[in-house]
Amino acid sequence: MDKLVEMIAKSLVDHPEAVQVTRREEDDRVVIELSVDPSDTGKVIGKSGRIAKAIRTVVKAASINDEKRVVVDIL
Repeated sequence: MDKLVEMIAKSLVDHPEAVQVTRREEDDRVVIELSVDPSDTGKVIGKSGRIAKAIRTVVKAASINDEKRVVVDIL
């Protein structure tokens, strides 16, 4: 999942070298934290959060067979 989020984010931003993805496992879920250059934050979130919601939807669909719930946080 980490590589999927990283690939999507790098294709959206102007500074792909600043994209950082970290994974943290909790009891019943996996938290994927996405950090980008401050100037690219709007591109990852999108108008009214549409792009962020689309990223979360793709990750949710890709993790449907996993036992833990996957959450994407954009920092």
